[in-house]
Parts: sequence; C-alpha cells; structure tokens
Amino acid sequence: MKVIRVVAIATLIAGAASPWHLARARQGGGRVAQAQSIGLKRTELQRHDLSVPGREVVQVRVEIGPEPIRHTHPGEEIVYVLEGSIEYQIEGAPRRTLTAGDVLFVPAGAVHSARNVGTGRATELATYVVEKGKPLIALAK
Repeated sequence: MKVIRVVAIATLIAGAASPWHLARARQGGGRVAQAQSIGLKRTELQRHDLSVPGREVVQVRVEIGPEPIRHTHPGEEIVYVLEGSIEYQIEGAPRRTLTAGDVLFVPAGAVHSARNVGTGRATELATYVVEKGKPLIALAK
C-alpha cells in the first residue's frame, strides 16, 4: 500500500510540476483531455475568461480513485457529484461523504482531498473560478 501511495504522489508531483493545465490535447467538440495520475482521470470540458480581470472558469469531469491526494486550487471549486460515493476532507472541517446529486463548495486555497469510498466508479463535475495563468492544482504538504 505504501508503494502505491508513493507512486501516486510522485505521479501527481510530476503532473503538477509540468504545465499540464496548458499542454492539452484537443478532442472533438472542443473537449480537452487532461493529464492523468494514478486513480484519477481529469477531462477538461471548457475554459473561458470571466468579466473579472485575471480570472477564468474551468469545468472538469473528474473520475476519482480510492487514494486521497491532498491539494489546493488557486480559486474556488464548486463540486457536483455525478455518480458514486465520494468522501471529501477539507482541512479544518469534518469529513463528508457525498453521492450523486450532492454538491460541495471548496474555498480558494483550502487544502482538501477526495476519494472513492464506494464499490463502483465515482465521478464529479468540478467547476473552478481561478486566477488565470496559475496551475489548476498544487500539492499540499
């Protein structure tokens, strides 16, 4: 189990260190595929500048695995659970388990993690309102 966690964290670090949020492969219909890490698949659906200078909105479909990875975002994250059962931990708050149709708000810069606690696939629609030009995700210590 320790080896899997080390490999997962190393993979995420490598992804976070590279400009994966910018180096994207365009697919049909304007959809964008994101880099993948162990147990986590991110598919960018759209990205647009906002009327607020220096801010953009990014929507991502995220398939979540069983290993939680503590991280932050340079802005707010609004989560809508599409399927499965996902346990969220926002630093300083009690753990919460959400299922399809549930929502969650993660404040800007909050250290948090999510993990699949069900027996099937766990997927969320994550909408980020973030500072333009910053990496979408950063590992937390």
